[in-house]
Amino acid sequence: MLLSLSPWWLLVLAVPILLVGEAVVRRCGVLLRFNVPVPVVGGLLCAAVVLLLHVTGLATIVWQTKVTAGWWTWLVTPDTAWASRPAKNLNLPLLVGFFTCVGLLAPVQLLRTGGRAWLILWGGATLLAVVQNVVGVAVAGALHAPPLLGVVCGALTLVGGHGTALGFVPRLEEAGFPAAGAAGAAAATFGLIAGGLLAGPVGEWLLRRCNFKADTKVAAETGAAGQVAAHFLVDVRALAGHGRRAAGHVLLVAGCVKSGAWVSFGLERAGVPFPAYLGALLVGVAVRAGHDAAGGTWLNPTVVARIAAVLLPLFLTVTLAAINLAELAGVAGPMVVILVVNTLVSLAFAAGVIWPLLGRDHEAGVMVAGLIGFGVGSTATAVAAMDAIVRRRGPAPRAFAIVPPTGGFLIDLTNAPVISASISLLR
Repeated sequence: MLLSLSPWWLLVLAVPILLVGEAVVRRCGVLLRFNVPVPVVGGLLCAAVVLLLHVTGLATIVWQTKVTAGWWTWLVTPDTAWASRPAKNLNLPLLVGFFTCVGLLAPVQLLRTGGRAWLILWGGATLLAVVQNVVGVAVAGALHAPPLLGVVCGALTLVGGHGTALGFVPRLEEAGFPAAGAAGAAAATFGLIAGGLLAGPVGEWLLRRCNFKADTKVAAETGAAGQVAAHFLVDVRALAGHGRRAAGHVLLVAGCVKSGAWVSFGLERAGVPFPAYLGALLVGVAVRAGHDAAGGTWLNPTVVARIAAVLLPLFLTVTLAAINLAELAGVAGPMVVILVVNTLVSLAFAAGVIWPLLGRDHEAGVMVAGLIGFGVGSTATAVAAMDAIVRRRGPAPRAFAIVPPTGGFLIDLTNAPVISASISLLR
């Protein structure tokens, strides 16, 4: 029996899936101890149930993920395009809203003081992209697979993600790799899952090795409401408890999202290949900079953080629950080998090279988790892993100021030339 479900079912089921993920994490000491994010657990459990139904022949569920409803897509679409009701991913407003909060939470003063760490993280991520391509091509050669498959299973999809993979499909097809689209989607999905599952545990392992003890008291005082694992309903109630101030901040985020849609539209028209959320992120940073420069006090970081804490798990749950594990299970053997090897090399690079350079302290551990998150998966999984760590171990403000913009758009500035050079060399 084939069931093609409306995208809105994903949104309706997102909270129940999150609550199931919370229950599993709280009852599974390993997941809790190693900071595996709740939405990753819940979303992948949902995807696993769908796979089980398919394998047993009971039902084949296909999630539709794009919507054309104007009330849902207006905020993330310039009005000139919105009039034609373009189809957008259901999770796009959640993603853009979250990155708007990231921008609003980035004080310029903290960004300025993060210079050395920022250079290490950005430079390290760029070097990681080079390493992933070299390893990918070498393993592909050893397996007698096309060399370009090594690039697809390297920086294109691991550091790059789904968006970068889609953007380079025409060039890869022109270079002689016609399966670039399907291979890129599968490899990026593998990376998203791997990043979500591994970033938190590796960060926790590094901090434990240096005997940094979890400060649950500090974590509770800084917004976890006494919970060492994420609790979605606690975050929702805490946000609602701010009343009119919360409503005002939600409107501010919405205004930044809409303004950011125009900024992204302008960047796209100028031929700048950046992620869809970049415009809103830049608007958020600009609003925060203007607020701080004017000595303003009306922007409350606690409220903005609560909004982000609601949007991020919803985005990740909707995204991961819709993953078709049956398609991923059908990925060709050489791809799996290349992806596994590249993931292990990325973990070793982050722990063996970047961790010492960052100073082997609490902030460094959180930043390494973030690097693994976006260096293998996506910036959203990076922040989810970082959030899981700070809920147990206390705040890491420099990490949260540096990692999202680095993984969100700075790495795209250097990763694209790395990918282009690799393709040119292999043609």
